[in-house]
Amino acid sequence: MNDGVNGVALAVFIFFFVAVTVMGFLAARWRAAENANNLDEWGLGGRSFGTWITWFLLGGDLYTAYTFVAVPAAIYATGAAGFFAVPYTILVYPLIFTFLPRLWSVSHKHGYVTTSDFVRGRFGSKGLSLAVAITGILATMPYIALQLVGIQAVLDVMGVGGGENTNWFIKDLPLLIAFGVLAAYTYSSGLRAPALIAFVKDTLIYIVIAVAIIYIPIKLGGFDDIFSAANDKFTKAGAGGLAPAAEGQWAYGTLALGSALALFMYPHSITATLSSRSREVIRRNTTILPLYSLMLGLLALLGFMAIAAGVKVENGQLAIPQLFENMFPDWFTGVAFAAIGIGALVPAAIMSIAAANLFTRNIYKDFLRPNATAEEETKVSKLVSLLVKVGALIFVLGMDKTVAINFQLLGGIWILQTFPALVGGLFTRWFHRWALLAGWAVGMVYGTWKAYDTPSGTQKHFGNTADVPGIGEIGYIGLTAFVLNVVVTVVLTLILRAVKAPDGVDETSSADYKADAGDPGVQTDLPPATAGAPGAH
Repeated sequence: MNDGVNGVALAVFIFFFVAVTVMGFLAARWRAAENANNLDEWGLGGRSFGTWITWFLLGGDLYTAYTFVAVPAAIYATGAAGFFAVPYTILVYPLIFTFLPRLWSVSHKHGYVTTSDFVRGRFGSKGLSLAVAITGILATMPYIALQLVGIQAVLDVMGVGGGENTNWFIKDLPLLIAFGVLAAYTYSSGLRAPALIAFVKDTLIYIVIAVAIIYIPIKLGGFDDIFSAANDKFTKAGAGGLAPAAEGQWAYGTLALGSALALFMYPHSITATLSSRSREVIRRNTTILPLYSLMLGLLALLGFMAIAAGVKVENGQLAIPQLFENMFPDWFTGVAFAAIGIGALVPAAIMSIAAANLFTRNIYKDFLRPNATAEEETKVSKLVSLLVKVGALIFVLGMDKTVAINFQLLGGIWILQTFPALVGGLFTRWFHRWALLAGWAVGMVYGTWKAYDTPSGTQKHFGNTADVPGIGEIGYIGLTAFVLNVVVTVVLTLILRAVKAPDGVDETSSADYKADAGDPGVQTDLPPATAGAPGAH
């Protein structure tokens, strides 16, 4: 790592950071509504975004700074096994094509803001809704923290903040400033801020990757030399070369499948989805979002380039920022670092909004203030979005970075356990609410226990692959927990149906799942304070 501050790179980074900060505050006037004091406006951008805005927003939401840093870092550390992120982003789009338009339609019809709103309305169970809300918040918190880790990695490589012996306040001051700016414009502009900034973020990322995939191989002698150097490293390390060993293939496949099932269970994914103006926008996006998977495949190759370039770092998360600083001219290094930094701001904003909406609608309103007005809901959600970001900041500053990564992996295991209630509920009412709650609990307990009991690459706990019971293969813990969840749900549903256990009231109808904007009976102006309330429809 270079000594001192890379002044040119820092100047370029600051230029782009200031530009998107201004955009973030100006976003409050973009598509402004007459009454912004409701969650439809602040938390969902007025449900008004078209195809391209939604595409950039979802891309900015799903392909984060952590993606930019961690995917090639995984390739740098483990070889081709790190490519599991590419097939899972390919698997996910046909999957979401089947259920996201249905979720958009029923949410639009009833004014649902969160997945927990839908679960409560579909199964008539506040307990199940609460479980989904708590899971979403827990899974989102470390994800936000990792966006701050991405910013910190860039700042470290640029030499900003001083060395390890520097006063903690001075060392972390740049990150605190970035956090303060993020918190301020998210509070002011809501979802409109990341939607507008996502244009800049994704444009920068595409430019950086296009340049990197051409420029760096030329400097390193071509892809033959790059792959040869990577193969030599993993062969000497006893890994058998680039490709994962046969015993690792089951883990690779289950990790890809489980991650695909989990991706659109995250609250921020759903928040970006519900902000679109029609179900056709969602359908179009499922066909064009795979363009980001192409970008991700090229991005992953940077891990092999870092090996060939002789990058040596103790923290693998610094490998790609260090590669950029070593290989690019200083001014373009600043552009690349800005892409990573802005790539953290967009998803962090959406994630904090999504977590705040869950708390407001499904904890505060359902259990603490049932008569809360739309304006009160918005105020609470704004405040909670700040608290969520503060919690993530404390997490980053107070803990080892590997802990944040491990908790994010644990969050993936947790959020997958909401799949039966959400996706199952979109297609059938057969599952019993109590069975879904029991299945969720079994999946959460097993997944948490097994992850804690499994060593990761850096610690004694919080691994994400372990022996699959009864199969004798190493597989993704989250997928094993999900299978147990489904088995428990099905068995208990059969029992509860047999004994005629009381069912909750379903406030939706079959026509709701195909409704579109402008259809007769679709209430587009229903205030969120009453939307979805029992008896409102």
